[in-house]
Amino acid sequence: MSAERPTIIVIEDEPQLRHVLRMTLEANGFRCVESDSARQGLRDAENHRPDLVLVDLGLPDRDGIEVIRGVRQWATVLPMIVLSARSRETDKIAALDAGADDYVTKPFTVGELLARVRVALRHAAIHGRPDSKGVFATGDLRVDLLLRRVF
Repeated sequence: MSAERPTIIVIEDEPQLRHVLRMTLEANGFRCVESDSARQGLRDAENHRPDLVLVDLGLPDRDGIEVIRGVRQWATVLPMIVLSARSRETDKIAALDAGADDYVTKPFTVGELLARVRVALRHAAIHGRPDSKGVFATGDLRVDLLLRRVF
């Protein structure tokens, strides 16, 4: 997690929900970057290296599952929470299998979402996060994700 306010990328095409999420997250001490499409969200995630990603599945240019897979190519431990109107079990399983850490069905309460964000960030802090060079280190363990070596 960032030394300052944790950064959260919100990838959501609905402007009103994006606005509410930004206001809520910022009021609770988070820095928020808004993306209205999969393409922009992938770009923002790579450029800002956030502490967490909130992603809708029903994006106008691509399915959110593609975003999850795209982020997982370079960020294996970055927490990602799906926000979706899709409530079928198969959709939830597909998103979780693609690399999402949690799945919240719309409509949801702000309190529940904030609790899930705190849990995801707490787990990420416990399990560590690779640095910008793709190296994860904790104690005597060092994992170079780019070279695929463990020291």
